[in-house]
Amino acid sequence: MNESWKIEAWRILIGVVVTLLLGAGINNYTLAALIGVLIYLAWHLRSLARLDRWLTEYQTAEIPESTGIWGRVYDRLRGMKRHHQHDMDDLHQGLERHQQTTKALPEGAVTLGPNDEIELINEAATSLLGLKDPQDLGHPITNLVRDPQFVNYMQEVNFSEALEIPSPVNHSVRMSIRVVPYGDVNQKLLLVEDVSRVHKLEEIRRDFIANVSHEMKSPLTVIKGYVESMMDDTSEFGLKWKKALSQVDQQTERMCRVVEDLLQLSNLETSPTEKPTPVDMPSLIRSLQAEALELSNSRHDIQLKVDETLYLAGNFNQLYSALSNLVFNAVQYTPERGQIWLVWHLGEDDHAKFSVRDTGPGIDHAHLSRLTERFYRVDTARSRELGGTGLGLAIVKHVLQRHEGSLAIDSERGKGSTFTCTFPPQRIVDKCALKSSA
Repeated sequence: MNESWKIEAWRILIGVVVTLLLGAGINNYTLAALIGVLIYLAWHLRSLARLDRWLTEYQTAEIPESTGIWGRVYDRLRGMKRHHQHDMDDLHQGLERHQQTTKALPEGAVTLGPNDEIELINEAATSLLGLKDPQDLGHPITNLVRDPQFVNYMQEVNFSEALEIPSPVNHSVRMSIRVVPYGDVNQKLLLVEDVSRVHKLEEIRRDFIANVSHEMKSPLTVIKGYVESMMDDTSEFGLKWKKALSQVDQQTERMCRVVEDLLQLSNLETSPTEKPTPVDMPSLIRSLQAEALELSNSRHDIQLKVDETLYLAGNFNQLYSALSNLVFNAVQYTPERGQIWLVWHLGEDDHAKFSVRDTGPGIDHAHLSRLTERFYRVDTARSRELGGTGLGLAIVKHVLQRHEGSLAIDSERGKGSTFTCTFPPQRIVDKCALKSSA
């Protein structure tokens, strides 16, 4: 038995002795026992009232002092308070370190609450987003950064990709915004980075490629013209150099295709987006099937399945360029007597989808994420042998971006490939509605 309970036991024992003496003195043990119990109960009620008062004002009031069982209770509460205070100090120190770390980040950082209200801002974020600390704390960030792209980005809650927009403080500054959800109450960490230098370098790269491609076009055309003329020469000189000239002609033709693709990519990257017009996708895809059959020369079985009512709002030439790249790639890479399926339909998610599926050699999973990079080839030797420039899928990606679409690639070595272009519902035009409006 510990000391507190011993004191309490002695207190009860003394109380019993006093009660017996009192009962003998007044010759009424029942009344004496009742008085003793009431006194003991009153003492406990007083201690309970002191505990209640402390619990009500525990942040400022001191824990009462006592002996016996109540002394033990108060001692335990005193220990719990010390541990609680220690934990609170650790929590405050951790929070302070977190705030100092966030404020020291070279990129802008904004901590957002469940309703996108600002909880913490560092100095870099204030300079890039034009926010003020502490005046803007507690306000929804979309009320302060009113760029329509940013507002839509936050409302769509799709943070898989970063958003790049001009800074509201200085439009010459380009910033990249990423949002990282965390916690159990829909909190977010918004990171802002100044990418003006990268953006400028990207512009320089695009301009360089466009200028070089444009400057190369005319000389290559001249070279090709002279080579073709020399190949038509039937003299002894022409026959002697015919093989070499044929190789020069092939390489010149390949360079011309590379230049054309580079110019097309440059145009897709730099030209403003045109106003979309209804594109007869069923007709376009049937044309692609006919051209694919001609390119195949009856070596493949090319099947077609299209939704005749499904039109698309976009640019006909760009869509033709993108889809033809996928179809002609399937013809070139699918072995003889292989099968190719062209499907145009409305998916269950209300997105329009064009798929090209083949029974070709397939592609290892390690290559899939890089297929849309410029000049990236899975099999360099075979690609050049077939006349590929390594730019086809890059063109497809840029065309789809201009049409708010995306490209998905599903392939496995030895089991063929499926390339799927997906277009959002707002790009879909119903043929029947189009005719009625006309």
